[in-house]
Amino acid sequence: MNVSIVLIDDQNLVREGIKSLLQLKPGFTVVAEAADGSEAETLVRRHQPDVLLLDIRMPKVTGLEVLQQFGQAGIEVPVLILTTFDDHELVLDCIKLGARGYLRKDVSFEVLTNAILNMAQGKSWLQPAVTCRVEKARDSKAEPVVLLEQLTDIELQVLRLVAAGYSNHEIAGALYKSVGTIRNQVSAVLAKLDVRDRTRAVLKALDLGLI
Repeated sequence: MNVSIVLIDDQNLVREGIKSLLQLKPGFTVVAEAADGSEAETLVRRHQPDVLLLDIRMPKVTGLEVLQQFGQAGIEVPVLILTTFDDHELVLDCIKLGARGYLRKDVSFEVLTNAILNMAQGKSWLQPAVTCRVEKARDSKAEPVVLLEQLTDIELQVLRLVAAGYSNHEIAGALYKSVGTIRNQVSAVLAKLDVRDRTRAVLKALDLGLI
């Protein structure tokens, strides 16, 4: 599979290092790079990449602001957020704005390329345990899935955060709601997807293209 990538990171050494490694991977091509989020929309429109690697913390236009711009402009591209620290709140905000995955910059090259491949194939980058279950479910050729009732916007936000491995307490903090409210919304998501637990909800959401 050939994968085209746009890379945006304000740290020159980090950006050049990631670019050099990715260019060594057969089928991977970094078609454009930038040191600031202000160029993100132009580069994505020009190159139509399979995946955008986007730093969160940048001095001018941040990764969060880039995602906000994409939402307003109707730009749909798989975005993999890169972060130096465990910026939990920022990562949660990015997921709410449509980012499909995130990685710390200290991950192995294998993890990075696996994440990029998953996202280029239309998947989200989940925790390893969940990812393994996703692959097993697909290999087993489960029965076709049907959505019983459309999810609301808030339920989709909750579902994305569940897919990213966050607990009800963490989701409540991110969405400024009570844990009880989130618990009820998770239950509503499970009911609408006709599944009995969170893992099966993520699997079904992936098959339906909801996340």
